[in-house]
Amino acid sequence: MTEQTERNLQCATFYVEKLFLGIEVQNVQEVLRIQETTRVPRAPAVVQGLINLRGQIVTAIDMRRRLGLPVRGSAEMPMNMVVRTEGGAVSLLVDEIGEVIEVRGDQFEPPPGSLSFDQLATLRGVYKLDDELMLLLDPEKLASIQPQSASPRAGETLADLHS
Repeated sequence: MTEQTERNLQCATFYVEKLFLGIEVQNVQEVLRIQETTRVPRAPAVVQGLINLRGQIVTAIDMRRRLGLPVRGSAEMPMNMVVRTEGGAVSLLVDEIGEVIEVRGDQFEPPPGSLSFDQLATLRGVYKLDDELMLLLDPEKLASIQPQSASPRAGETLADLHS
């Protein structure tokens, strides 16, 4: 048995394209409307830029790119879900914010192996809810830069870009 199957969790939920996603509420700092971002030269495509959050510089990750989904249209404005990681706060740019829900441990399943590497690398698992599946994301893995770009070193985190 894993930790997820032994306890109930409260999850802050959101949508990216048609995916229903969640992060443990204890990892969520706040939710904001779109913030002005400053581009970072030579940053990986997943890094939308940096935002100034009341004096704290926070990396904004485009969740569509992070999950290998089609790019958001220019007319679509994302929301910021700011999450806490070991390396500091990171803003996830998502399509729509959902509700805080409680999931039961007996609803948990490990992630299926048929997902793409980018999607699989960010998941803790899947919760089978009454009317849909919620993918539980790992904020530490989301903030990890994949070695897809020549600019950061393999294993470097997004927090390293602005520290």
